[in-house]
Amino acid sequence: MALKRITKADPNMSMSSMTDIVFLLLIFFLVTSTLVNPNALKLLLPKSTGQVNAKATVSVSIKDWGNDKYTFHINGAEKPVPFTQVEDELISLLVNEQEPTFSIYADQSVPIKEVVSVMNIAKHNHYKVILATSPE
Repeated sequence: MALKRITKADPNMSMSSMTDIVFLLLIFFLVTSTLVNPNALKLLLPKSTGQVNAKATVSVSIKDWGNDKYTFHINGAEKPVPFTQVEDELISLLVNEQEPTFSIYADQSVPIKEVVSVMNIAKHNHYKVILATSPE
């Protein structure tokens, strides 16, 4: 007596679920990549052609609010730090660095005297300073 199998295994596989997963992963990575922003403050940086390869671990942002009001932000924090405390914050963040370096992010409209006041902090403490600019 010969027994025959009535149903055969279908060798085809549906790829629709796989494409759904790929699109979901694509959307996830696109959304999370926009959330990763090293500088939370929106600054219009001055443009320059010279770019530096050095990497600063700490950043100081100077934001212009108009009417001669400027706020200082350490590492892109939303809460401003008074200028009198900027030096103490930098010292505490750069105390264990081999070559202490920080970068200054300043709006285009910030007067140079505000930027120089932060540069003077670096000079007093023998820190290296990078002035952040946008590429031309």
